[in-house]
Amino acid sequence: MHLSTSTSADTRFRALTAATAITALLASGVAAATAAHAAELPTVVINEVESSGGTPADWVELKNIGTEPVDVSGWIVKDDNDSRVKAIPAGTTIAPGGYFTFTVDEAPNGFGLGSADQARLFLPDGTTLVDGTSWAAHATYTWGRCADGTGAFVQTTASTPGGANACPDASATLKINEAVSDGGTPGDWIEFVNTGDVPVDAGGLVVRDSDVANPYTIPAGTWVAAGGYLVLDNGTHFAFGLGKGDSVRLYATDGTTLLDSTTWPAGTHAAPSWGRCPDASGTFEITTAATKGAANQCTDPGTDPGATVNVRINEVESSGGTPGDWVELVNLDTDHAADLTGYRIRDNDTGHTAVPFPAGIMIESGGYLVIEEDALGFGLGSGDSVTLFAPDGTTVVDTTIWTGHASVTWARCPNGTGDFRDSGASTKGLANDCSTTDPGTDPEPGVEVWPGGTTLTAVPTDIPFSGDLSGLDYETPVLGDPILWAVTNGTGVLSKLAPGTGGAWNGASGWGAGKQLAYPDGSIAPDAEGVTVADGGSAGGVYVATERSSAASSTSRPSILRFDVSGAGSTLTATNEWNLGADLTATVGTIGANSGLEGITWIPDAVLTSRGFLDEATGQRYDPTLYPNHGTGVFFVALEKTGDVYAYVLDLTGSGFTRIATIDTPGAMEVDYEPETQLLWAVCDEACDGRTATLQIDTSGAYEVTHRYARPAASANHANEGFALAPQSACVSGQKPVYYADDANTDGVSLRVGSVRCTAVPGGGDGGAPGEGRTPAARLLRPRPTPTSRPPRRAASPDPRLPAPARPSRSRWALTAPAPASTGGCSPPPCTSAPTP
Repeated sequence: MHLSTSTSADTRFRALTAATAITALLASGVAAATAAHAAELPTVVINEVESSGGTPADWVELKNIGTEPVDVSGWIVKDDNDSRVKAIPAGTTIAPGGYFTFTVDEAPNGFGLGSADQARLFLPDGTTLVDGTSWAAHATYTWGRCADGTGAFVQTTASTPGGANACPDASATLKINEAVSDGGTPGDWIEFVNTGDVPVDAGGLVVRDSDVANPYTIPAGTWVAAGGYLVLDNGTHFAFGLGKGDSVRLYATDGTTLLDSTTWPAGTHAAPSWGRCPDASGTFEITTAATKGAANQCTDPGTDPGATVNVRINEVESSGGTPGDWVELVNLDTDHAADLTGYRIRDNDTGHTAVPFPAGIMIESGGYLVIEEDALGFGLGSGDSVTLFAPDGTTVVDTTIWTGHASVTWARCPNGTGDFRDSGASTKGLANDCSTTDPGTDPEPGVEVWPGGTTLTAVPTDIPFSGDLSGLDYETPVLGDPILWAVTNGTGVLSKLAPGTGGAWNGASGWGAGKQLAYPDGSIAPDAEGVTVADGGSAGGVYVATERSSAASSTSRPSILRFDVSGAGSTLTATNEWNLGADLTATVGTIGANSGLEGITWIPDAVLTSRGFLDEATGQRYDPTLYPNHGTGVFFVALEKTGDVYAYVLDLTGSGFTRIATIDTPGAMEVDYEPETQLLWAVCDEACDGRTATLQIDTSGAYEVTHRYARPAASANHANEGFALAPQSACVSGQKPVYYADDANTDGVSLRVGSVRCTAVPGGGDGGAPGEGRTPAARLLRPRPTPTSRPPRRAASPDPRLPAPARPSRSRWALTAPAPASTGGCSPPPCTSAPTP
């Protein structure tokens, strides 16, 4: 619950109608009682109601808010049923400011008050209505006017028959609970929690950061449910921004009485967030994830030191790298960031000092942190060791020993989880290169040589890609030149590339270096990871798969966005968003902010129906007529968390969707559909040594792996996250181009091209096709893990068949020598693994 506004009027009424009987709901789901009056009637009002059996039983309290006594003898009290009538005893007078409590469920003519009921007060004629109120649920204590006698009905904090109402006081129960200062959704935000057991109106309370300027006064009628949350957003609510080492302060309505405050460490952002641990009651600390409007996500204080994070030593340079020796750590938790404040590293020389890492050192989920030699405070020898200690300085988290300098680097193979050995290449801040002497070969059974050229070459382009180039899609319009669509994840930019001379792909006319993407609400920088066109090509819209908003890098938002690319503006605002988060998390568990959608492609209905594709939503063969407004095909997306592919039918008129298939793959960070073979290509990045797989619909109607290929033999293990096959029309001498996007911009190159054998139309013979019409090769691959060694496909844990966590963030930040406290202890700041969307 965020905000709820009470709209109850304090006006008198003569007749209670259906319209006035229903009241506004508080955000907790409990309706506040409403009151209404008729004009020029006695000064007696219903002031408090007990409907759930108090002492004595159900009762109604009246108050005389006038200056003269009022004789209420014979007045009538009814609930929501006119046939239930109970009269006030003769001789009953209420003094000015006085109270009278009337038990309604005792004889004679007693009746009880229900959980959704009314209390109505009539003159002795039984028809002239004096006052009334209604409610939609029992109150925790009672329903009462706040302020006493005159205000709207709310849940009180205690039952007070015959006395002034116990009105909820936000200043007593509202507490600061969480804050984000480094880009939330849609920006910086502050969360408060109501620690009481009834809703409170936070209106009038004042919020400030560390400055006295620009205080924000919470509007009247801002209700916070019992145990609920109130979130204030920068720009929408408060005008000030939150910075490093900043504060949040809550004041009473006078603007000077401090009710609650918190300050996060100097030089450190509240990121992922700064929150109470445990939620609502504990002290503040850096959380493991931002949880806007929900209970805080904290480390478990009961675990052993060193066990609160899943971090391992991953790669070591001991013979002088750039700028010297270094140690790389990897966070194997693909859902949560790891806080390494106070952790430390030492070699085998006990005389060396293990310097604690500065406060706020974080590794994003699945990410890396490199500690340079000057931060270690010592060099590493030819026969040496590296040990990672927990903050207590004695608990060993991980260690590795070597007897001589590695020929390249000393690294875990498979990445993050295997034993240490010589690597194939130095991959500082990236997944380890665990290739053999021939980088294109793979000793694993069932992995074949790439069916095309052995090399990849840089593609000339006039767009200055400098990293984060992710999804690609090759479009062949009915008229005109082909188009290569490309998305950049960190900045959320869509580029339209047109063919140039000498194999170049340059920015298309009117597109320059690309156009900024925005969500339907206009907020910019969706973390764009994959791109595709559907029926009608880009004239029908370009579809982009996203992980999160780059303005809220710690919050998962796995969505498909549609963009109309026909306009001339420099910003493209999505016409539709299909947020798949709730559907995916229901089967795969929590999706980390950096573990969302990575690739997207589209397959025509005609292909799926001709091959008897199984619709898992219905349990029958796919029938497109069951899904109105979906166009003429199905979208297939790759999810980084599992490395699997998911098929969705989208309602193109809104935001609805249906998942119709979950497809097990050997690892998919990108997907592409090849019309000539009707194959679905699943492409993995450097975490899987650049392998790809082809899948086809088998006789059961499910997609099955037909081939697995090593990367081209003479190509390095790049962070290839984009993959686009050229069509048959581009075939020359039996080969056609295939394009790769290198997210890491290795050697200053983001776009490369290789080749693959030309393909044949299904049913037209082999023709060198790399998979169509052949016996499925899935049985030749590595054995599928048993249920005891691999969780079900939809489990929350990462797919253990992947030799490394699925596409980790590739940080370029390195922890360097501690500096004086005034600089935050690091250079360059912020000393954390910067999120790579």
